[in-house]
Amino acid sequence: MSILQTVTPVTHDLGGFQVRRAVPSPNCRMVGPFVFVDQFGPARLNAGEGMDVRPHPHINLATVTWLFEGAIDHRDSLGSYSTIRPGTVNLMTAGSGIVHSERSPQSERDAGPSMYGMQTWLALPDGMEEIAPAFEAVSGLPLIEDTCIKARVIMGSLWGKRAQTTCYADTIYAEIDLGPAGAIPIDAEADERAVMLVGGEASIDGHPLELYALTVLKPGEPMTLSSSRGGKIMLLGGEAFKTHRYVYWNFVSSSRDRIEQAKEDWTSGRFPLVPGDDHEFIPLPERPKTVSYP
Repeated sequence: MSILQTVTPVTHDLGGFQVRRAVPSPNCRMVGPFVFVDQFGPARLNAGEGMDVRPHPHINLATVTWLFEGAIDHRDSLGSYSTIRPGTVNLMTAGSGIVHSERSPQSERDAGPSMYGMQTWLALPDGMEEIAPAFEAVSGLPLIEDTCIKARVIMGSLWGKRAQTTCYADTIYAEIDLGPAGAIPIDAEADERAVMLVGGEASIDGHPLELYALTVLKPGEPMTLSSSRGGKIMLLGGEAFKTHRYVYWNFVSSSRDRIEQAKEDWTSGRFPLVPGDDHEFIPLPERPKTVSYP
């Protein structure tokens, strides 16, 4: 059997579009360094509407934003400003602490924003959790094309190609588009791997993939991803972490005490502000939707 488990995501309706959270879940805390996996859309908001994620903090992780459609303006407390678009990956390293906001650009609001993409978090490895915050937007990512196949390597090394995106732990991350009768091998080098069908239809070694579910693959076995009618699939994973990671709201750490400190720092206003977006913020919730304390 090629499949270890299938994780059905929890769906949140944000008024106009849905966000599906597969990780963390009770049965799947991490896949490689991926400690948080959200998929959103496809959807199109009405003209004049938009996404407005007010400034909020992170520690001890790196966020990865990848879009299939649409655009998002990213601002952070380092002074970084980037409009995320399909084909460019945004990697924001929180490390010792960062604050950022994500909003629809005005041009998207005027037309009615498209919302379709992935938001994932990578836990930082032991000894690197408190590194200095950083930000990068990387385009020109490796593309593998063949008959009925187009695969973009977002992070790590796959199919003989390596993305220039910074990796703190061994990481694989790719978007795979299969046309009718398309197929591509999924190598067995990563400690942990999973695939998510985000559009169309596909199967792994003949086992049909459930739309939007995270399908965790058995380690150490080469497999084949295929589609009879065409589909879009995300592949993610990497090295298995030997130490536990706790998640509380937007905070990830190997230390519960560190998370408690971050909660206090945010409540007390000790995190830095976001230049150009410092009039609003998201308060610490009493009962966050994302918690993986044991």
